[in-house]
Order: sequence, then structure tokens, then C-alpha cells
Amino acid sequence: MRQSQLFTKTRREAPKDEVAKNAQLLIRAGYIHKEMAGVYSYLPLGLRVLNKIADIVREEMNMIGGQEVLMSALQDPNVWKITGRWDDKVVDNWFKTKLKDGGEVGLGHSQEEDLVRIMTMHASSHRDFPKAIYQIQNKFRNELRAKSGLLRGREFIMKDLYFFARSESELADFHERAIEAYLKIFERVGIGPRTFRTFASGGSFSKFSDEFQMLCEAGEDTLYLNREKKLAVNKEVYNDEVLEELGLDKSELSEEKGIEVGNIFKLGTRFSEPLGLRFKDEQGKEQPVLMGCYGIGLGRLMGAIVEALGDEKGIVWPETVAPFRAHLIDLSGGNAEVKKEADELYRELTEGGFEVLYDDRDLRAGEKFGDCDLIGIPLRVVVSEKTLTAGKFECVERKSGKTSHLSTSEMLNTLSHA
Repeated sequence: MRQSQLFTKTRREAPKDEVAKNAQLLIRAGYIHKEMAGVYSYLPLGLRVLNKIADIVREEMNMIGGQEVLMSALQDPNVWKITGRWDDKVVDNWFKTKLKDGGEVGLGHSQEEDLVRIMTMHASSHRDFPKAIYQIQNKFRNELRAKSGLLRGREFIMKDLYFFARSESELADFHERAIEAYLKIFERVGIGPRTFRTFASGGSFSKFSDEFQMLCEAGEDTLYLNREKKLAVNKEVYNDEVLEELGLDKSELSEEKGIEVGNIFKLGTRFSEPLGLRFKDEQGKEQPVLMGCYGIGLGRLMGAIVEALGDEKGIVWPETVAPFRAHLIDLSGGNAEVKKEADELYRELTEGGFEVLYDDRDLRAGEKFGDCDLIGIPLRVVVSEKTLTAGKFECVERKSGKTSHLSTSEMLNTLSHA
């Protein structure tokens, strides 16, 4: 991508109504556009990041047996009335709308009911289970106060997986496999060292749910963390009884702030029983299907990465989710030889299979470097009269600031082994 052709532009100032670091930086750098409170559009750079996060999530869900579907975001009230969740007193963040014929539909905020109804048409024997079904889809929640940029929105992109099991042990086994998959996801997107399994309230479903909290001062949650065991307890369930049950010593816990980047629940038969999802065991006797649900907000994860890793200059993307691997800066300043060298390097890098954002704009060096830091691509590569004379390109790592001087072949080798 040539930056001169990119329709988005960087901004000096963030919108005055945005106070969250992630929203300020992502808007200023041209990754997202704010439509209204809690609603954002993903622009070319932002969509590239979002898709890379989605690919990582998809790979890890497939590794534990997940099958991907895409369900309708429009909700049939009848199925939700069966489970009692159509009532606004039970679920207080519905978006609902009227149909032309006088009927009513909702916009999906979660889809246990929908998938259970689908499963009743395709599974009835013990041989049909277990199954893990997931999707990556827009969700809608009528939050009273949408805030914190991508961390809490009214429309957001979510991976929601639902597991259907024949027994408690089968459900428990998958639950632990899902935890490992989630930890791998957070490791791969660059926040693994600061993200911890956290015991939280299970609500009406179970005693505990498992949250995944990323340590960050901007977080809304308070947790008590044992770093050695890599376990934390959310403040909402923090007491001596819970600590004893989990084998945690209060004196070894530190109080931290965290951003929730994932959440998983064991649902039991909360949705399968009322909607008639059962199976016949080997003896022909009907048994209830047990369920679990496993969610990650992809946009929320993107915002959390920016909150945690961004610095005073701008965004700092991990290599795995960065929109481009390298940001090539042309400082030819009208020098035809330097321009030719920059164009040739761009060609070689792209033909080598590397994603490159090529800043070929006619701007001063300071403006280009400022935009480069703000956009946050992992490696800055500078082509100038100085580098042309030296016969090597200046390469600066965004995260560490480390500078090296590499020939084309050395750079291709470095990028290949990154």
C-alpha cells in the first residue's frame, strides 16, 4: 500500500469527546471512525488489524474442534420468550425494533437460544455429541453509557463459541482446553505476559466464570493476582472462602486493575432444557445436553492492545497483528536516485511476500516520522541520500527504538526470521 493512495489521514488532535487512550490513538492514526457513542467504523488500517486478530482466534478455535457458522443478527422473539430472556427486566440491554407487519425483532447480543434451536434439528443421538460451534459476528448491546472507545460499545464484533456436551466431565474437559486456547490467543496477539485467568461470578449459571483479565491501569475491574500461579480473583467474588477454595494465600496477592479480554461460562442445561435439546444415550434413554459458552470481543481486544502497549508517540503493534510488517519512508526530497532506490526496495519487499506501507508522500521528514510513530508499524525503514551513500538502509524498531543498518538482502533475511 502506497500511503499517498490511502484515503485516510492522520490527525494532530483526538476528538474532544474521546477520553480513552485506545480511541484517541486509533482515531488519530486513521484506524477507526466514530459514528456515534459506542459505534465505530473500521477503516483500511483498522480492518487489517481486526482481520489478523480474527484469523488468530479462528485458528485456535479450529484447533480445539470448533466449527464456524454465521447466524442471523436478527432475533426471533418467540425462541427468547421460551427461555425468559426477551423480557427487558431480565436482559436490560436489548436493541428491539418493529417490523412493517407489526411484529417485533431484536438485534443479537448473544445467541445461545438461536444455536440450540438449530441443534435440535441436527442432533439427537449420543453419537452427535460433543460439538463446538462458533461464529465471528456483529453484536448489539444497548449500553446505558457507551464509553472507553472499543472497550465498551453498542455495536461490536465478537467471537462466540458454544459447546454441547453429554456429561459434566466432557464439559469440564473442553472448558480447560478452551482456557488453554484463550491463553494462546492472548500470547499470539502480544498481551500474554500481562493476561491472567481470573475467577469471577458465574451469575445464575455456575459458582464461577472464567474471565481473562489484562493488567492495565485503564481497566474497569479490580482483581487480586498471584503472579506465580498466574491466577487472579475478581473483586466481586473476593473473600476468604473463595481464596481457600482456590488455594490462594491473601498475603501473596497484589491488587491490580484489569481489562476483561475474554469470558467463558459453564451453562449447564439453562438453555437446552427449555428448548428441548436432548439426546438418547447408548441405552436409548433421553438425557439433557450440557452447554458452555466462550466469548472474545475482537474490537475490544484490539482496543486493549492499544491501551496496554501504546506510548506517548502513538500505537505500538505486535508483529502478529500489525497492519503491515514494515513502514518504508521515502526521504528523497526530489533526489531521483533516492526515489528510484525507495521504489526498488518497495518492489523487492512486496515481491518477497512482506506487507509494506510505503510513505511516498511529498512531506517533510518530521511529519513522516511522526505519522510513522503514531501508526505504530513494527519496523521503520528509511531511504535517504545518507543511506544511499552508505549502501544500507536505516531500520528502526518501533517497540525498542533500536536502530540498525541493513542491506536489502540482510533486511529480507531479518524479516523472514522475525
